[in-house]
Amino acid sequence: MKAAKTIPHAAGVAGHFMETLRAARPDDFPYRHWKLRNVLPDALARAIIALPIEPPVVLEHDGTRESFNEKRTFLTPGLRAQYPAVAALTEALQRPEVARLVEETCRIRLAGAHLRIEYIQDTDGAWLQPHPDIPDKLFSMVVYLFTGPYAKDWGTDIYDAEKRRVGRASGEFNSGVIFIPARNTFHGFEKRKIIGVRRLMEINYVQRWRDRRQLAFPDEPVLPE
Repeated sequence: MKAAKTIPHAAGVAGHFMETLRAARPDDFPYRHWKLRNVLPDALARAIIALPIEPPVVLEHDGTRESFNEKRTFLTPGLRAQYPAVAALTEALQRPEVARLVEETCRIRLAGAHLRIEYIQDTDGAWLQPHPDIPDKLFSMVVYLFTGPYAKDWGTDIYDAEKRRVGRASGEFNSGVIFIPARNTFHGFEKRKIIGVRRLMEINYVQRWRDRRQLAFPDEPVLPE
């Protein structure tokens, strides 16, 4: 419980993220995306990676996450009730003023969407084939929470329309990248050595999501103010 006292309230997390988002500038090569630094308050970022959630044991990776759905971790109402860090993050990103700024920055509509956050802990052997996110994901943001001497090389790989790698996001702790799903927004993670655990979060606002067990607030859609 001692660590929980250092975690900022949802309003503080929301304000911090909004300042980060306002400071971000879009990059249009090879498609529009935003790179961010200092995405979350440092105390919250470190509380998340300290959560007692073990990395999943995946014996064989096929370049997708759907192949081991039952082992994935989503920030659900149950985890929100159990861990203050999860509550602070999910409640912050559910707030109307955050949703409105995301709409204005990314030129999308979120009314009626739902918040979905996956906490990913990749170990050696993990990779992700080049892919665009499905249209049901209205907004995709990856926040990197890995550390260590090799972590700088663990950012998301960015591809052009022919699936040629043309860039890689920074692996800096607490940095991130935003994508707005479209047919040409190919990204992935080319297989490379992972010494330790590659921790990150995928944060989405989604529509028509079939597996409601993955949603942070299954019965509460986002309502931008």
